[in-house]
Amino acid sequence: MRLDKFLKVSRLIKRRTVAKEVSDLGRVWINGREAKAATAVKVGDELTIQFGQKTVTVRVDRVADTARKEDASQMYTLLREETRANEDSPQR
Repeated sequence: MRLDKFLKVSRLIKRRTVAKEVSDLGRVWINGREAKAATAVKVGDELTIQFGQKTVTVRVDRVADTARKEDASQMYTLLREETRANEDSPQR
């Protein structure tokens, strides 16, 4: 399955066009390698997605063409969720 479609079906990203843009900007990695929207995703892959100041790492548990909203979160396991401190903000 294409990366952009997986991100949309799993609801990690709400719209496929946004998933494609994020991928093509180099903000998604599969198993430590930068991935584009058309890169194939398979069970066992580790995805790292950078959302602004937040980075999320998940393991792909299931690949399906469609998923109900209630079942979408079963397509992956959250491994890490990190928030980077904003370097421009003053230290207290």
